[in-house]
Parts: sequence; structure tokens; C-alpha cells
Amino acid sequence: MEHVKKYIEENKERFLEELFTLIRIPSISSLSAHKDDMQRCAEQWKKLILEAGADKVEVLPSDGNPVVYGEKIIDPKKPTVLVYGHYDVMPVDPIEKWNTEPFEPVIKDGKIWARGADDDKGQAFMHAKAFEFMVKTDSLPCNVKFMIEGEEEIGSPNLGKWCEEHKDMLDADIILVSDTGMIAPDIPSITTGLRGLAYWEVEVTGPNRDLHSGLFGGAVANPINTLAEMIASLIDENNRITIPGFYDDVIEVSDKERAKLAEAPFNVEEYKKAIDVDTLRGEKGFTPTEHTGIRPTLDVCGIWGGYTGEGAKTVLPSVAYAKISSRLVPNQDHKKIEKLFKDHFESMAPDYVKVNVKYLHGGYGYVCPIDLPAYKAAEKAFTDTFGKVPVPVRSGGSIPIISTFEQVLGHKSVLMGFGLESDAIHSPNENYPLFNFFKGIETIPYFYKYFAEME
Repeated sequence: MEHVKKYIEENKERFLEELFTLIRIPSISSLSAHKDDMQRCAEQWKKLILEAGADKVEVLPSDGNPVVYGEKIIDPKKPTVLVYGHYDVMPVDPIEKWNTEPFEPVIKDGKIWARGADDDKGQAFMHAKAFEFMVKTDSLPCNVKFMIEGEEEIGSPNLGKWCEEHKDMLDADIILVSDTGMIAPDIPSITTGLRGLAYWEVEVTGPNRDLHSGLFGGAVANPINTLAEMIASLIDENNRITIPGFYDDVIEVSDKERAKLAEAPFNVEEYKKAIDVDTLRGEKGFTPTEHTGIRPTLDVCGIWGGYTGEGAKTVLPSVAYAKISSRLVPNQDHKKIEKLFKDHFESMAPDYVKVNVKYLHGGYGYVCPIDLPAYKAAEKAFTDTFGKVPVPVRSGGSIPIISTFEQVLGHKSVLMGFGLESDAIHSPNENYPLFNFFKGIETIPYFYKYFAEME
């Protein structure tokens, strides 16, 4: 493993150009216009994993976008690591907020700027190059399998079934994932918990057509106004969610664990400055890191209706829409929350509008025990390359498929993320520091070394 830095230095320009070939493919899973790009990106992943040293790589169909599967079995008796990543990315809107072209990567200020630079092309690609190093230097200590999917950004709706159908092929001792972040460039951390997710689209309909706001305004209810009032009622003055039964299954984290989580460095002033806000807002009685790590939320992700073009149009709209998501904590069932929200939102609708709630997708939360051998291996790997013991943290984000892996495949996952909060994933100007990118390639082989020794 001592040669990994040298290998990276000798090949870093090639690594970047290979990553850029992936980034240049606009593999946006939520937009049907990019269906062909999904196939192209999967084929490119197949090429990269084969060239890295896998014995077999296939692009396999699913009920949605294809899944890339690869493997190198050095000895069936040795432990097996299943690497998971995703090749799909978020849409780039609003495009006018980007300082560079989203799918033409640029290196500036020590960072890669592009959609997918971090989430998850950059982070998943680190595993391909770490694997390549171990194969080329004959230092691979265990079997490796790759599963790279194309629907994570839309909730992996077809991967659970696909895993069930390929359960034997996916047999492993641990699933290794880099789709999370670190506290800071000099403070490594391992994500030990993910929140679950529930996501809806709501439609509020008033009159049977758009109306003249002068002739009808004041006599006919405005669906946008009504929708705004309904949404506002979902949160009370203490920022608690008002849906009956919403908190029934929330496990309150003990004071001991809250104290442990509080050991993670957090500077509230720097946090506010980074996102340019003067004040934070969250559920009463909890800290900002607890708001995002151990408490559920309800947020409007998009809202629209009426006239939104240039200039003025005096219209009372017929329909208003919103996309609403809830981040759930472990033990909350997204299917139960789906129904609670739908029943509540539809029941609270006044009689001057009609309400329709459509459930888009969801998933369960996940917790990784810190006494898991794979966690200990990851901890030692970070300690070797960063010179510091990583801090266990609970992420506010969701990767719904991680809990599905445990349910369907029976495997735990270790989340070795190298991203930063400043990487702006899902936002304009997504980026990934070169330091983190290369440090990930350096660190991952140490995980294999220690995991093989522990097993």
C-alpha cells in the first residue's frame, strides 16, 4: 500500500480525463429525454471497470435504467466487498446560476467543477481507480464486485427488485459506498446513519380554467393562496410537523448518544456564512447538527402555478402544485408516512378546492454499528491516510437503497464518503476538491487491507 501515492502521481492526469469522459455524459435519470445517455454512461462504466482489471463486467437490464455489474474473484474463500455507486445525476436547473458548463468539467481553484463531479461520478470513480491500483500492483487482498446503478437520484425504484433477482450474484461480506461526505478537508468522518425519505407531489385545483384576477379575484379562491396556507399549517411555531401520528415511531436518541454526536466539530457561524444566512431555524430543543442528523423534517422542494413568464399577466390560476419531501429517521416507515401525509393533506382541504396527492418515492433510514468489523477497517484506513481517527456522524441525507440492501441482500454497508458540504451537490456549481478525490483513491486500498485481515 505504500506505493499508492506514487501510483496516483504517475497516473493522475489519466484518472482525471477518464473521469471527465463520464461527467460529459448528461445522465439525468429524472428526464426521459436523457434515456440514451443513461445507456451510454453505463457502457462507459463497463469499459472503465474492465480496463481497471475486472475479470467480468456486464451492463444488465432492469425495469428502469441498466445496472453495471463487474467482479474480480481472486479466491472464493476470501472475503468479498461489493462496491455500490450510481452513474445518474440531478438536473442542472437553474442553468443560469452555473459559472461553467455543467457537463464540461473545468479544474479551477483546486476543484473539479461539473454536475456529477462529487455526486456520485467522482466518488464512485475513486473506487475504480483504487481497485485498478490493487490489481496492477498485485495487492488486492479480497474479492471485489461492482454494482453501479442509474436511478439513485430518483429513489432507486427498480433496484430492489433487481437485487432480489440477482441475489446470488451479489453475495458479499460488506457493501462499500462513497456517496456521503466528510466534516472538513482535515477532519475525516464516517457516516453511521442516514435518514429515510418520503416524497410527494400535490395538486390543488380551484376553478375549471384560469380566470381574470380583476373580474373574479376576491370572489373565487386562489389555488396558490390555498396551497400556501395548507403547507404553512404543516409546521407549528416550534417547527414540529403537525401531521397526526407523524412522530409515533421516532426513537428519541439518548442523552449519551447526543453527547457523542456533539463531539463532532461544528462552527455555527461558519455554517451560516457558508450558506449566506443570518439565522438558522429548526425544531425547538435540538441543535443544528441534531436537526439534520436525528430529527425528521418536512420541506417544500418546489412550488408553482399560474403565470411565471416575463412581465405581468393578471390571472387567477386554476391549479397550483408543490413537491414536498420528508426526511425520516430510523424506525419511521416511509410507507406509513406516505399514507399519514396523504390522508391529512386531503382531509384539510377546504371545500372551494380539490386536492390530489401523488406519492413519488421513498425509502427507509439506515444505521451502521461502529463495532462492525468493516467500520473498524474504514476507521483504520482514514487514520492511516489522514493521520486522524475519523469522527462518526449521522447524515441528514438519504440513500434509500442502502436500507434495501440490508433487507434484500442481508448485507450491512459502510459509508466512506469524501465529499464536503461546500461541494454543492444537487445545486448549480457542483464541485469536488482534487485533494479529496485523490485522497479517496489513496484511502480505499487501506480499507481492503484491514477488512481482509479482520475477516
